[in-house]
Amino acid sequence: MGEYGVVPGQRVAIIWDSSSPVEALKDLVDKIQALVGADNHVSVENVNQLSQSAHRESSFDVILAGMVPGSTAQHSAEVLAEIARILKPGGRVLLKELVVTESGNDSTIKTAAKLPTALTLSGLVEVKELQKEALTLEEAQSVQEHLGYQGNDLLIVQIEGRKPNFEVGSSSQLKLSFAKKPGPSGKPSVDPATAKLWTLSASDMNDEEMDLLDSDELLDSDDLKKPDPSSLRAPSCKEMGKKKACKNCTCGLAEELEQEKKSLQPKSACGNCYLGDAFRCASCPYLGMPAFKPGEKILLKENQLHDA
Repeated sequence: MGEYGVVPGQRVAIIWDSSSPVEALKDLVDKIQALVGADNHVSVENVNQLSQSAHRESSFDVILAGMVPGSTAQHSAEVLAEIARILKPGGRVLLKELVVTESGNDSTIKTAAKLPTALTLSGLVEVKELQKEALTLEEAQSVQEHLGYQGNDLLIVQIEGRKPNFEVGSSSQLKLSFAKKPGPSGKPSVDPATAKLWTLSASDMNDEEMDLLDSDELLDSDDLKKPDPSSLRAPSCKEMGKKKACKNCTCGLAEELEQEKKSLQPKSACGNCYLGDAFRCASCPYLGMPAFKPGEKILLKENQLHDA
């Protein structure tokens, strides 16, 4: 296998950024072109324009990102996801990126621990770190110029990852067998101790040693008496101490209360009700009725009783 793991006949994409020296980029492209052969085209894409590229899914065997000497490229989650999309199943990604040794206030630069995680979350597998080295003087100046980072805790990490041997969204039928495997005799095996515990044989039934209960002895003389029908009747509303009949009264209390209500006569407050309307109060229930003799039974209508 040639340098960068590239072999003849493969399709390769090189991703660069504005910090990549032009001469170094040209040298890398010529080197990769010589490895894949003249008949195979090497694609060169800017990291900021990669998502707008017209590449189809599974287009490249190898992708080199940030591999231009002197590059300070930072690969966002969107860029890593696009790399995984255009990479063929089983294809390789070789990526070089600046990292900080410890998490700081600069959120644009990943830590050495977060970079492999970022590649894994983009859909790559078998992610492993290949190389870690300190920055050269020229690379440190490039970082200050393009990223504005002044710290001295930077490292350059080279990392590799592969795309799984299937395409995103692909499906495959699973061969599942739910048939139960029979035992040696065709029946499920049973623990002999368990079988003996739940097995009752004729030899276990020794009538002389077993004390059986007679069901008739469980009943006394009171249990055999015929109950009094009156004791089976449900108590009435009156017997239960209720002043009002139940909603579905069946004991007769509802009819009894209704008769008492009809026979109830209002008591005169002024004593002049029998003389006629001229002597009756404004709220008298006898208004509109002719005069009657004192003590005479007068039947009033239901609405007159409620008004009273």
